[in-house]
Amino acid sequence: MSPTLRTLALTALLPLSAAAQTLIPTPRELHSGPQFPVLSATVTTLDDQDAADLFTARDLTAAFTAQGILTPPNTGLPDLVVTLLRTSSPEAAHVLAETKLNIAYEQHDEGYILISRPHQAFLIADTSAGLFYAAQTLKQLLETGPQGPSLWSATIRDWPAMKYRGLSDDISRGPFPTLAFQEHQIEVLASYKANLYSPYFEHTLQYANDPLGAPPGSSLTRAESQQLAAFAAQYHVTIVPEQEAFGHLHHILQYEKYSTLAETPHGHVLAPGEPGTQPLIASWFSQIAQDFPSPFLHVGADETFELGTGRTKEDVTKRGLGPVYADFLSQIHTTLAPLNRRILFWGDVATSDPSAIAHLPKDMIAIPWIYWHEDSYDHNILPFKQAGIETWVAPGDANWSLVYPLGNNALDNISGFVESGQRLGSTGVLNTVWNDDGEGLFNQDWFGVVFGAAAGWQPGLSPAAPYRHAFPRLFFGDASGKLEQAQAELTLAQDSISADDSAFWVDPWSPAGQALATKMRPKIHEGRLHAERAIELIAQARAANPTLSKLKEADALDAMELGARRLDLTGLKFQLSDEMTAAYAKAYALAHPVNGLPSDKKLAESQQVEARELLYSISSNNGRCQDLRDAYSMLKTLYSQSWLAENRPYFLSNIQVRYDLQIQLWTKRGEQINTLIDAWQDTKALPTAAEAGLPPTPPTP
Repeated sequence: MSPTLRTLALTALLPLSAAAQTLIPTPRELHSGPQFPVLSATVTTLDDQDAADLFTARDLTAAFTAQGILTPPNTGLPDLVVTLLRTSSPEAAHVLAETKLNIAYEQHDEGYILISRPHQAFLIADTSAGLFYAAQTLKQLLETGPQGPSLWSATIRDWPAMKYRGLSDDISRGPFPTLAFQEHQIEVLASYKANLYSPYFEHTLQYANDPLGAPPGSSLTRAESQQLAAFAAQYHVTIVPEQEAFGHLHHILQYEKYSTLAETPHGHVLAPGEPGTQPLIASWFSQIAQDFPSPFLHVGADETFELGTGRTKEDVTKRGLGPVYADFLSQIHTTLAPLNRRILFWGDVATSDPSAIAHLPKDMIAIPWIYWHEDSYDHNILPFKQAGIETWVAPGDANWSLVYPLGNNALDNISGFVESGQRLGSTGVLNTVWNDDGEGLFNQDWFGVVFGAAAGWQPGLSPAAPYRHAFPRLFFGDASGKLEQAQAELTLAQDSISADDSAFWVDPWSPAGQALATKMRPKIHEGRLHAERAIELIAQARAANPTLSKLKEADALDAMELGARRLDLTGLKFQLSDEMTAAYAKAYALAHPVNGLPSDKKLAESQQVEARELLYSISSNNGRCQDLRDAYSMLKTLYSQSWLAENRPYFLSNIQVRYDLQIQLWTKRGEQINTLIDAWQDTKALPTAAEAGLPPTPPTP
């Protein structure tokens, strides 16, 4: 045995090294050695007939090419030969014997062994999925520095903690991704070892037998569904579409055709007991089963708040909410039984009426969801576990109704809930993003989304600190550390300035705006400095990565910058509002002195000049009204660009009009102040602030 191999054999099973924490997910067992240059590489598989392994070889070759490494037919004698090996092959047996490694039982489905050293790398697994995940790890061992591309030498044994690791993606309440972007989502998710993608449908999946509900231009066709499923399969990702089949159906039930099925007129909940409900559900899911070859069907069934308020009021009053809910869910299970799929449903019932769980079919899979910090998440899982029902856990990305997701909240919730799920036997994690107000940009969600994939693969409580450090390098390709700092600055900005969309849109002169200003005012200056520092760091990161090592995920980086700029404008808006009201109060005092005009003519003239400049500070070429008009106009353009980088145009105008209203608001206010200034030039009299439409003067700090 060579000295290098002897070292690898002796150290391969050492406890987790610090180097492992620079990878996402963190491998179970890793020993790393020095880097070695790789200017050319070739990837081989011993079975040229295996389509899955050939795909992995092509995928890895493309990653080498993207790093500037020469690949066939341009290699000559390559610096590195990567060989994909199934454990059943004699070649794999030889390498494993030589290095004293083995594939353990728990590694069978998706686990792997990776050995990289100068000139050679071996990826060894029982299955094509295992080889694919080994290749994703090898990609992360690649780096490009001043001397060119290099690869870390390493020995890794790895396997997942949870069988199912996925993402639920809300594409029903505004943003609807292009097919190309959904394929990109799948490719990125798979690179971090996620194996499920669950698009969330209320009305945005087109049905041949029920075409009425799906909006043209913002729904998935059958051809697109089939293409997406086939694309995902190459990456070992299963598409599990969620079609709401109980609540969240307002966009279907608003049509008169379905009026007899609704709990309340044009409401959002199907009424149990109405004869047309089960045929409709059967029609939907029969098509889903044809187009998505998944072992699962997700029926939603969450937040059925209207249940018992309309058609089922008498039944709920008589039997209780839980039994009526459980009966309908059981009926759905019976209706879909001929499709031979496992039924997934959101686990709201664990908190609304745990006693109803005993009446649910035991072969369903419950997905309890909690999107905030809890000291213990066990009580969300235990009611199903004790009833003998399999569970997945659903944490959240903390992205909904925000100008930028709350990264700290997401990492805390995901790590805690997933740890609880693993400890209590949950077989999967379905991390979630939601677009409640229609403004969400998925390209802002990657930080929490990738962590969700990693947490499902890693055992136990996933630590945040190494992930924060590794994410910018692996996701963006940033070795400068600037984007790690930018993410930290955004978090600090959110600690001082409200990241809620409502804060971004609220009129600072309104009572709600004034109340929010009172809360935020002491920290706005600090918060804006953090947001602006994030913008600068993003620019510096771009400059620090020249053409040959250009940053990846440019659209996500643009979306990150957009988040920082929206936070900064939120703070600026309240500052400028305070400045405008203070300026007007002072101008009014100068124009209407308590004891009359000064006797000194020059003093009187200077006061008039000062009053004029104060009024001009509110509205003029450099006026605060115009500053806000211009800022919203700029962000409308940047937001639209980020939207179209991932989504279809449909629904964008609903967001753009909000920018237009802000532009109009501050344009109109500027014109009103201009009219007021013109009148003052003649009369030297000003209306009171209230008469001019301004809010009260802010308190002096």
